Amino acid sequence: MEIALAEARSAAARGEVPVGAVVVLDGQEIARAGNRTLEARDPTAHAELLAIREAAARRGSERLVGCDLYVTLEPCPMCAAAISFARIRRLYYGAGDPKGGAVDHGVRLYASPTCHHAPEVYSGLAESEAAALLKGFFAQRRS
Repeated sequence: MEIALAEARSAAARGEVPVGAVVVLDGQEIARAGNRTLEARDPTAHAELLAIREAAARRGSERLVGCDLYVTLEPCPMCAAAISFARIRRLYYGAGDPKGGAVDHGVRLYASPTCHHAPEVYSGLAESEAAALLKGFFAQRRS
């Protein structure tokens, strides 16, 4: 989770919403990313999607079976679906997102009977640090 937090801090330094993600296979990092929606002018350039794309390219497969994803914020519906389609084994996330999350809040995608693959989910990792990054970022934007 420390790598994901570092990516979130880098995203904030670029003026992006501070979310970071890292894909791990057998204890080894295979991809990492922070949000780049503003920089890329791409609404899909969320940290999770960027990390999944990089990991899939490195593995030469759209399926990331056996991989785990660490992300600082509960994934949104788009990212939760991508995690499912990629067949991520375990999802670890920091701060919950009552407004935009889709794992333990909102649509609760993985509890849906139409969800083809649900990863094991572990929430609350480095939650206070991840939440503080987000709160600080948005407080600065409002002032």
